[in-house]
Amino acid sequence: QVTLIESGGGSVQAGGSLRLSCAASGRTFNTYTLTWFRQAPGKERAFVSGISFSGGRPSYAESVKGRFTISGDNARKTVYLQMNSLKPEDTAVYYCAASNYIMVVPEAEKYDYWGQGIQVTVSS
Repeated sequence: QVTLIESGGGSVQAGGSLRLSCAASGRTFNTYTLTWFRQAPGKERAFVSGISFSGGRPSYAESVKGRFTISGDNARKTVYLQMNSLKPEDTAVYYCAASNYIMVVPEAEKYDYWGQGIQVTVSS
């Protein structure tokens, strides 16, 4: 099994920055993609960004493109999400997710493992 631990959330003012981390542990040998989703109150869980350790380019939701940057450490099976120019609409619980797919996919149902979620709050 795979366990995902998120860290780095918190509260910032609009325009500020946060950096989220997600570390995968357990049987991660076949964990090829690590991604971030988010869910705001009353909204569906939505894809934010993802990276594949098998190669390929990282993926971003249009709403965060140009503001967020994802990076990863394959040896440590850890992914980071640098969030800049944060907006109040970025406020949500952010979830790390992992799958055995070799490519990043935006559908939450395709992911096998999930972190517990971490709160990000952006005030105006």
